[in-house]
Amino acid sequence: MQVCPERTRYRAGGSLRQKWLTPVMVNPIFYSIRKLIMKPYCTSLTEYSRFVTREVSIGDVKLGGNNPIRVQSMTTTDTMNTIATVEQSIRMIEAGCELVRITAPSKNEAENLANIKKELRARGYNTPLVADIHFTPNAAEIAARIVEKVRVNPGNYADKKKFELIDYTDADYNEELERIREKFTPLVNVCKEYGTALRIGTNHGSLSDRIMSRYGDTPLGMVESAMEFLRICEDNNFRNIVISMKASNTQVMVQAYRLLVATMIENNMNYPLHLGVTEAGDGEDGRIKSAVGIGTLLEDGLGDTIRVSLTEEPEFEIPVAKALVEPYNNRSETQTPIPTIATYPINPYEYTRRTTHATVNIGERNVPRVIVDAHNLSIDSHVKLFRVGYNYSVPLDKWNIADMACDYLYVGNQSIPFEIPGTLGIIQDYSVWEQKEQHYPLFSFVDYIKSEKRSSELNFVECTLPDILHETFSVLKDDSTVVVVLKSNNTHTMAELRCAIAQLLTMQSSIPVIVKYNGYGLTNEQLQLHASTTFGGLLLDGLGDGVWIESNAEHNQKFHNETMFGILQATRTRISKTEYISCPSCGRTLFDLQETTANIRSRTSHLKGVKIGIMGCIVNGPGEMADADYGYVGSGVGKISLYKGKEVIKKNIASENAVDELIQLIKDGGDWVDVPLEI
Repeated sequence: MQVCPERTRYRAGGSLRQKWLTPVMVNPIFYSIRKLIMKPYCTSLTEYSRFVTREVSIGDVKLGGNNPIRVQSMTTTDTMNTIATVEQSIRMIEAGCELVRITAPSKNEAENLANIKKELRARGYNTPLVADIHFTPNAAEIAARIVEKVRVNPGNYADKKKFELIDYTDADYNEELERIREKFTPLVNVCKEYGTALRIGTNHGSLSDRIMSRYGDTPLGMVESAMEFLRICEDNNFRNIVISMKASNTQVMVQAYRLLVATMIENNMNYPLHLGVTEAGDGEDGRIKSAVGIGTLLEDGLGDTIRVSLTEEPEFEIPVAKALVEPYNNRSETQTPIPTIATYPINPYEYTRRTTHATVNIGERNVPRVIVDAHNLSIDSHVKLFRVGYNYSVPLDKWNIADMACDYLYVGNQSIPFEIPGTLGIIQDYSVWEQKEQHYPLFSFVDYIKSEKRSSELNFVECTLPDILHETFSVLKDDSTVVVVLKSNNTHTMAELRCAIAQLLTMQSSIPVIVKYNGYGLTNEQLQLHASTTFGGLLLDGLGDGVWIESNAEHNQKFHNETMFGILQATRTRISKTEYISCPSCGRTLFDLQETTANIRSRTSHLKGVKIGIMGCIVNGPGEMADADYGYVGSGVGKISLYKGKEVIKKNIASENAVDELIQLIKDGGDWVDVPLEI
């Protein structure tokens, strides 16, 4: 990878193309990205195929190669409490956990891993153990002699983060790399001697000051952070390695893994990948966010093991992880062939939304729209719209419109017998379309070509990939009244939809696209994960001007509406609610994360667009919550520190007062609004 010119540095944030500080020089980040744009990051964009990685042994568990995608989680108990850690590990294992990770923040915890392992083996459990290390090389070297795998974070393994930007000459930078080599090589040698696997786990929020000064908090910086450590391993002829590129921001996470694979291919490497969205949060939001990031990569055949990071008990993470990998571990069905995408007309390493024209309020600069399918629900009163975000007050004769109110409602062949809110569009089958204000027809591709009865404003036309490839599609590719409703019944749905939109890009059509997902026959849990994967894989690449879940369910409109808004929030393409970046807890956690997260959520969930980080300790503190506006971080037993961005504002507040202090900080920052009154 290209080394930056002397005394060049880059700030965090913004587009990679905007990171110019010395215009007379060639921007090395832009240059390195441009070099990789034409290189593949996966085996195929249209035919499911695992990216074949080298096989790594973690005790008796084989990872990578042709082995199944493994699921894992991390204990939340105090590592010094042997029995509690063992019993929680057993609950995880019995739920299906194949690798158990345990924090070892100091020598004492690292040494106690031997007691934990001995007790687990005595109880008949041989699941490999993984030690999670931050800041303490000596703890890592102890753990590597005991457990089957050690995870280190290159951002803080040999560095203390001070959030300082430093001008490095090439000589200065190389001197830093030699210092890292001296600190890291002893662990590599221990791993070689004991047959211990190693995960080089880069996190977006905890990149070293050295990396930040040269690359910024970019996907390229994440990749280079791992590559520095990987080169040291290879120089020592050690290759029993797994790599991860975790971030809470799903756009950054996906771009970083893709860039890592492209970089490995360029350097003739194929190390296994551990996938995860760090600090995903709890409940439905955490599940959707995890599925968006992890699922997008699994769809392209990337990933050899996954961890779903939820602010819940670790055994509850496992069913979600198993549901995510199951379609890929059992990929026996034959997909309908999809035409090859000869040249992918987007940059997969940087978010840019596809350019479209506006049709009414769809496309161009409008946020992606949400269409709720209600064709099987009788819309006979105002009350039925409550489930999709519209609450009608009879005494006031007014609509209260929620932040997560859908934009369009598909009613099939029904007619709405009351006055609808002004922000809602009604979609009807073209054969019964009423041609009145805020009502729009839905056609099949063939029917639209034949029909003379069309809207002069907006026509929804349902299309498939074969329709777009057909020569008659030229009739509507530039029709300013048409919005394509793109659907697929292919087993590799996301790939076919992506191929169709790539075809529109190739033919230079700016027609807006609503992506429709077929949810027939799925449980709510299955639909949530699979729709997040399909929609997420497109939205993260800037493909799609709206989402629509197609279902036969009569009473799932509320769930579908909330799921679609959740997916848009997780992809950062439409913000409609407060975002919580909360760590999943571990043995380092200094307070009850689940209870505290619920408390903070109950008092701040009305703050649309505000991002709040809730971190159990300083390891997962200001670095890990890189995207948060405000932070609540455990700094000691019963003590909390509060952050605005990455700056600590108040230190060591008593935990019983900390939530009130957080709310005051949000007020002082100008981001507080009072809870809106219900009509």
